[in-house]
Amino acid sequence: MPIVEYQPDANFPGVIGRTADESSPAWPLPKRAPKGTPNVLFIVLDDTGFGQLGCFGSPIETPNFDRLAANGLRYNNMHTTALCSPSRSCIITGRNHHSNAMACVTEFATGYPGYDGNIPFENGFLSEILLEQGFNTYMVGKWHLIPASQESAAGPYDRWPLGRGFERFYGFLGGDTSQWNPDLVYDNHQVDPPATPEEGYHLTPDLVDKSIKFIADAKQVDPNKPFYLHLCPGATHAPHHVPKEWADKYAGKFDDGWDAYREGTFARQKEFGIVPADCELSRHDPDVPEWDSLTDDQRRLYTREMEVFAGFLTHTDHHIGRLLDFLQSIGQLDNTLIMVISDNGASAEGGVTGTTNEAQFFNNCPAPVEDDVKVIDEIGGPKHFNHYPWGWTFAGNTPFRRWKRETYRGGSSDPFIVQWPGRIKAKGEVRSQYAHIVDMVPTVLDVLKVEPPTMIKGVPQAPIHGVSFAHTFDDGSAKSNHHTQYFEMIGHRSLYHDGWRAVCPWPGPSFAEASVPFGTDISSDMLSQLDATGWELYHVEEDVAETKNVAADNRERLIGMIAQWYAEAGRYNVLPVDGSALTRLLVERPLLAEPRDRYVYYPDTQSVPYFAAPKLLNRPHAITADVEIPDSGAEGVLLCQGSVAAGYSFFVKDGKLVYVHNYVGRDYFKVESTDVVPAGRHELRFEFEPTGELNLLEGKGAPGRLQLYVDKKLVGDADAPYTVPMVLNPGALTCGANPGSAITLDYSSPFPFTGLIHTVTVDVSGELIVDPEAEMRAVMARQ
Repeated sequence: MPIVEYQPDANFPGVIGRTADESSPAWPLPKRAPKGTPNVLFIVLDDTGFGQLGCFGSPIETPNFDRLAANGLRYNNMHTTALCSPSRSCIITGRNHHSNAMACVTEFATGYPGYDGNIPFENGFLSEILLEQGFNTYMVGKWHLIPASQESAAGPYDRWPLGRGFERFYGFLGGDTSQWNPDLVYDNHQVDPPATPEEGYHLTPDLVDKSIKFIADAKQVDPNKPFYLHLCPGATHAPHHVPKEWADKYAGKFDDGWDAYREGTFARQKEFGIVPADCELSRHDPDVPEWDSLTDDQRRLYTREMEVFAGFLTHTDHHIGRLLDFLQSIGQLDNTLIMVISDNGASAEGGVTGTTNEAQFFNNCPAPVEDDVKVIDEIGGPKHFNHYPWGWTFAGNTPFRRWKRETYRGGSSDPFIVQWPGRIKAKGEVRSQYAHIVDMVPTVLDVLKVEPPTMIKGVPQAPIHGVSFAHTFDDGSAKSNHHTQYFEMIGHRSLYHDGWRAVCPWPGPSFAEASVPFGTDISSDMLSQLDATGWELYHVEEDVAETKNVAADNRERLIGMIAQWYAEAGRYNVLPVDGSALTRLLVERPLLAEPRDRYVYYPDTQSVPYFAAPKLLNRPHAITADVEIPDSGAEGVLLCQGSVAAGYSFFVKDGKLVYVHNYVGRDYFKVESTDVVPAGRHELRFEFEPTGELNLLEGKGAPGRLQLYVDKKLVGDADAPYTVPMVLNPGALTCGANPGSAITLDYSSPFPFTGLIHTVTVDVSGELIVDPEAEMRAVMARQ
């Protein structure tokens, strides 16, 4: 007897009698996608510029992205928001980033509707929509779509991937992580990497392995059920981590410098039809030194940093190729709609000189070039958190001007590839219709013939802002349906409308041409002045690289576009315009727990993300561990925060109590007890007492006294002339071990504590032990 099925919201069509023999069954219809429904694969790269994929003219080898382009389409007029969290929110919702409350990265959230980092539930995710259409849904890699304070084990979990329509998740929640020692989450819980760097571990192949596993797990049970995989590798965001042999493939390839890279890439872009034959290359950026002006050591260092980046990208491409090969082997590649995008242009966060430790950039304390040259052979390995100098950033966004964080096309125009062999007949062609990443979701829904839902989980849905570009798949001459698009990022504003682009750079067209530093807030008077004199105008339909500012000859048009920007700003929660950076980073934000002066931690628990941990930099604080030391002694970490890049560790080694402050990997300030900690139960305490002020201009946090106590008796005392001034990134806090890379050179990770930890308490009340006699002894000992 055939099975009778019915829609769950319909009346039961069977018969219910007094007994089973006089009844007939029927079953609620399972969610099934129509036969032949394609899989959907989004590959979201990170900080990969318009001119960094081989198929977009780069000398960097990306054979697997190139094969996607050869069998599909390249779009040369796709736009992002110019920064990661905002772009990722657009890609997955189809709504503009301020409407997603993602004006900036989640770490820069502020208390306004467009800025607070909590994506409204009325802006449904593609995963939530496709889950209801009978898809399996997988999120692998970088998330970065929740307020940073919500990344902890306390949740809430409703904005984690499994709370937003993904059935399985494996990756990291924050903006970046070490590729060798990543902060990993599996579904809703923290996990350790399955191997160590010494055993050959690297995050990218791990992410691809999980992607293949998730798909295979389901396909072996139901081969006809489509999947949606949202794959977001850490590449090519800093740290640029890659096995040395991949970087060595590029030895000598960039010796001619960034201007030669630009010229060669630009020539190939013309050859490939990525830019028009009459396109002009944007100017040499005033912030970028001429290659010939550099010293031999600078050229050698900067070349190696680019070799490492190139190896990182080629290594990523290789592992993406394994996923494509797997889909081919199970007969799913032809029926998979693949979209490849980067979240913004190439990144300038390495600064003018590049860095072997990005924490130095964020704390305004770059290392001298001669220091970085000493470790040149280690760049890309586990000991460093490296990033190339912004000369390569400028080159990576060829032919456009500027970079990530800015809304010139260098920050907001990205390589975009679409492949769907079973549907798109065109192969290897270039499409030039204007598009924005908010268009990706409506395009997927269009080809699936799925109407945007009016309700998800009982929440009425807001309109989708993007428009479908599916009509361009087979018609290269079709007109774009996307006519107007606003941009705003950290006060940098622009507007596209039908072939024209108005741009109001902040704090200026370049740092060299700005009257104030980057991150300066915009006052009301400054905004009025900017609107009167600060806007530029480009006819990008003819001048794709924004080389000719025609504002003076088109004043009426420009005034209309400025007014139109404000209309869009009002519609999409863009106001207030905020150009600040440091202010946003340091602003007080609500935490899940009520404010308190004491934080209690326990061993063998999940690490606490930086923005959910107590803020210890530049303020008096104490760390007290309640422990038991066995007769045989004990060693290991009591509490630590940070990584090899920067942080602190409070631990026992060789029986002695030790505290080390890692100043951005450059200096280590240490205090050690004079005697061994005896067996038994003890209170082990560290105190930091500031003795001076923060000096951010010099990249130096408050100096202070480092003191150790055992059962309230002073056992060690030292001075730190300066400390980390602003932020630890990565900055997870862990009790009882040091997972990931070791914060100090005194031990190897994870160095778990071998005694018994009852609790470790962090006190930020400012109340420190006062013992005049002990303090006098310490003063005398330092003379």
